[in-house]
Amino acid sequence: MTLSGAGIFDLFLSLSILYLIAPTYLIAFYTLSSFSLELTEIESVLAKKLPLYPLLPATMLGRLAVDKSYKGNGFGELMLLDAMNKSYKVSQEIASIALIVEAIDEQAIRFYQRFGFISFQSSRERLYLPMKTIEKIIKNKNP
Repeated sequence: MTLSGAGIFDLFLSLSILYLIAPTYLIAFYTLSSFSLELTEIESVLAKKLPLYPLLPATMLGRLAVDKSYKGNGFGELMLLDAMNKSYKVSQEIASIALIVEAIDEQAIRFYQRFGFISFQSSRERLYLPMKTIEKIIKNKNP
């Protein structure tokens, strides 16, 4: 597996941070970056609990990928849980209300929904998971 030109360009411009599994060969990777979330994009139940700012701070999980020959071995879940953990830890020092993903297809949407991700009001492919939910997931994994 190789990183695409756009992924390398993002890293070069410090638009995202790369995390990977690559003992001798790139097996899986993801990137994290800052993101601004419009209050109108999230469920009204959650939105009612937040201040009425037009944009809220969030974290974007971008380009999560697993090499085709390693799919089905749990690397996607491992990378997602690692991204959740890192995002949550950073949110304790730099505000972020949710982790955002952009699913590339129906299979990816279902993958994220298994972890509780919720689709944006305007786009089924863009999903979010509130940091409060991530905190519960992390605490259940590490009692």
